[in-house]
Amino acid sequence: MKYQSRRPALLLLSDGTIFHGKAVGDKEATSYGEVCFNTGMTGYQEIFTDPSYFGQLMVTANAHIGNYGATDVETESDKVKISGLICRNFSYTYSRKDAQESLEQFLDKSNLFAISDVDTRALVAHIRDNGSMNAVITTDVENIEALKAKLAEVPDMNGLELASKVSTKEPYFFGEENAEVKIAALDIGIKRNILRNLAKRGAYIKVFPYDTTYAEMKSWNPDGYFLSNGPGDPEPLENAIQVAKDIIADDEPLFGICLGHQVIALANGISTYKMHNGHRGINHPVKNLITGKGEITSQNHGFSINREETEAHPDVEITHVHLNDHSVAGIKMKNKNCFSVQYHPEASPGPNDATYLFDQFIENIKSVTA
Repeated sequence: MKYQSRRPALLLLSDGTIFHGKAVGDKEATSYGEVCFNTGMTGYQEIFTDPSYFGQLMVTANAHIGNYGATDVETESDKVKISGLICRNFSYTYSRKDAQESLEQFLDKSNLFAISDVDTRALVAHIRDNGSMNAVITTDVENIEALKAKLAEVPDMNGLELASKVSTKEPYFFGEENAEVKIAALDIGIKRNILRNLAKRGAYIKVFPYDTTYAEMKSWNPDGYFLSNGPGDPEPLENAIQVAKDIIADDEPLFGICLGHQVIALANGISTYKMHNGHRGINHPVKNLITGKGEITSQNHGFSINREETEAHPDVEITHVHLNDHSVAGIKMKNKNCFSVQYHPEASPGPNDATYLFDQFIENIKSVTA
């Protein structure tokens, strides 16, 4: 490959720490967001298009990014959702036969700014020790003070409502119209592979915008309800929380993943909190307390539900725990047809240890409709 000079770039954290690198692509650019890291060794395209990452600058812990290119099959939404990419080695060429384009071409279509040649091992260690924080990546390497002033104006993720930024604007359908089961899904940042997993189990899904009321969803006469994953703080999602309360009150079958899990907890009066640096990767160990079995899971969240309040709740049972920090990874209601998990059973990327949860949801629906 012909040698090509590249623009100097840097990452400035809100605590004043600077990491130097080089711009990917020949353009001047600046991007702001909350910096976080993902430890997955594969699945970069799925990560970049996951709506749960909206507003975040993604640090990839894997040393090589882009070496297998990009393909339409591996997108989890309509476009890239991260605010920017920070990596060690960016591969401009790819070797996978099935790839349709390079990662550079894929990111360029979404006008996404990326920087490489960053000491990501030191950066990940810094975030791990000091917590997630806002940051800026830029080619404007000479104006540090101006960047610091602008960075100070970027809103903190704590208290930030982002579901409205990624949710569908109009309802749409997924799956076979004559399927055995109808599921109404509230889109607060839904991934496509969730819809695929439901559809291949005989479900026809109608996906509703984030601000849809329970009455509007119920008018479609679904057999069950689903609350999706998504970005931001769950506490500002007043409508979604009310929808969860109404579904629970009617004792309709309900399943929540990630942000949807947090919304179900809030609907039960269980508070949430922002984690030190969150869980983002594809090898997080979880224990199923019902079966006693372990699961290796895909996770992507910066908020969690309060364990003490969950344990004290008379109507809620903890079903799964994260084995690294003992945070709550799953709950179910003792007196209602409702359960949720903090991780991603649909993976994409990640292992398939937890796909049984989709089967469980379908069984819960059929136990009522049979």
